[in-house]
Amino acid sequence: MTSNLELATWVEQMASLMQPEAVHWCDGSEAENQTLVETMLKDGSLLKLNPETHLNCYLHRSDPSDVARVEHLTFVCTRNQEDAGPNNNWMAPEEAHRKMDALYAGCMRGRVMYVIPYLMGPYDSPYSRAGVEITDSPYVVANMRIMARIGTRALRHIESGNSFVRGLHSVGELDPERRFIMHFPEELLIKSFGSGYGGNALLGKKCHALRIASWQARTEGWLAEHMLILGLEDPAGNTTYVAAAFPSACGKTNLAMLVPPAAFKGWKVWTVGDDIAWLHPGPDGRLYAINPEAGFFGVAPGTSMKTNPNCMSTLGRNAIYTNVALTPDGKPWWEGIDDPEPEGLTDWQGRSFDRSQGPAAHPNSRFTVSAQQCPSYSVEANSPGGVPISAIIFGGRRSSVAPLVYEALDWAHGVFTGASVASETTAAAVGQVGQVRRDPMAMKPFCGYNFADYWAHWNTLGPRLAHPPKVFHVNWFRKDAEGRYLWPGFGENMRVLKWIVERCAGEAAALRTPIGHVPDLSGLDLAGLDIRRNTLEALLAVDPTVWHREMEEIAQYFAEFGARVPEALLQQVERIRSELASQLAA
Repeated sequence: MTSNLELATWVEQMASLMQPEAVHWCDGSEAENQTLVETMLKDGSLLKLNPETHLNCYLHRSDPSDVARVEHLTFVCTRNQEDAGPNNNWMAPEEAHRKMDALYAGCMRGRVMYVIPYLMGPYDSPYSRAGVEITDSPYVVANMRIMARIGTRALRHIESGNSFVRGLHSVGELDPERRFIMHFPEELLIKSFGSGYGGNALLGKKCHALRIASWQARTEGWLAEHMLILGLEDPAGNTTYVAAAFPSACGKTNLAMLVPPAAFKGWKVWTVGDDIAWLHPGPDGRLYAINPEAGFFGVAPGTSMKTNPNCMSTLGRNAIYTNVALTPDGKPWWEGIDDPEPEGLTDWQGRSFDRSQGPAAHPNSRFTVSAQQCPSYSVEANSPGGVPISAIIFGGRRSSVAPLVYEALDWAHGVFTGASVASETTAAAVGQVGQVRRDPMAMKPFCGYNFADYWAHWNTLGPRLAHPPKVFHVNWFRKDAEGRYLWPGFGENMRVLKWIVERCAGEAAALRTPIGHVPDLSGLDLAGLDIRRNTLEALLAVDPTVWHREMEEIAQYFAEFGARVPEALLQQVERIRSELASQLAA
């Protein structure tokens, strides 16, 4: 089925190992997709939603034990354990291969083996990378068709001599005790068993586009990052592109599809990507970004016309919903949606809804939908050359430490800013509410190698760029003494983005602090926003006592990575400590 001998041999070997009833090479066609959908409707793994309100939309209910990524069962398997780093679970490659191959032996008897050639990134882009996923799940094929560019054209890309990542997946028996996601970056190989859930099973997404790609990126001199990509067009028609990284529960998806407030007439926000960015040095000395994905795999609960109108306008047609609730008239429903809770609701497990048994939609319920349906979708998302990045934005959820926005002093300080990203856990997260979780560059679950080496790679990239992006940090979640949010967030975040755009253009007023440049009180465009001066002062405050304690915690975190930590990061710690001490002594 392919002229690529390496690929043909691997598929033949895997078929011999797993013994499927048939082997199907996916061509990505609409006819193929319809056949798969009919198969799943027949076996009950898909339910058709109301075609009058949700045309060509379906509901999938996963096993209750299989509803999220399993970070504790996710491994990076490198020859040297130090190369995986303390930020990853490690297993020796030989042991991992033995464990996985024993699970794979005969696992596809009576099932179809689907071979999915796919391309991450735009067609004809020098920055795109190929992969092939073998799976026994038609649900995976249907989702991969939305999330990546699959089929004949991707296969031709491989057959023209390009390398590809191999991904092997089987749902197995969905036994949590026999569930593993193994990454072999030195072999460009992924092995996943025992899960049908998105990030564990759609191997082009986190497994390939971040864990394996981050290893490739270090080797080849680029960055694979857990970042959205936005275009910010001003009233004169000039567009500034930014990439932004946020840990979970920090508003990343909402920012990716932001609608500017009414006061910002003439401003437009363009969505290039909502989750992953591949960043490459361009021939003009700037950093260029592509979105390797073609779709959105978003969290449903909390998504509404208030929080994310562009996302809601994207949904409602040609979408797959996973683990949401179902209304009596066949519509998807989740907590936080605009429609009130109806009578006769069926919960995500197919039961008559009873609030005492938990929420109607699983907190991690999802939707899969083509990015091209988004009203703010940018045609530049398909540009082979990518878009030039003027700013990189890091963010976290901090109630008292980080100001609303600050700009790093230079690239080295920007790397430190990203490396020290932290967020406070919420009631929806496992662990104590308000506990600080360090999540460098929002890549904690996704970096495919030692964080210390990753920071060193970031440090080397800036000096290679004649025009490196400016680096910023934002925090929409600062609170007052009574626990009330000081900043309204959502669309109003455009005001901060405008300041960032102006700083990239050499405009907008700012004050230097030990942690970076913050807007002065006149620097933010607050037209039409009712906010008091003392509130704004609190939002932008940099408390030297609080930040001195923060620096101690950052230093302790860096120490976990030992001698590999770049000296440049430690120098930033000492610089900021010294400047804070001078302020406290004054």
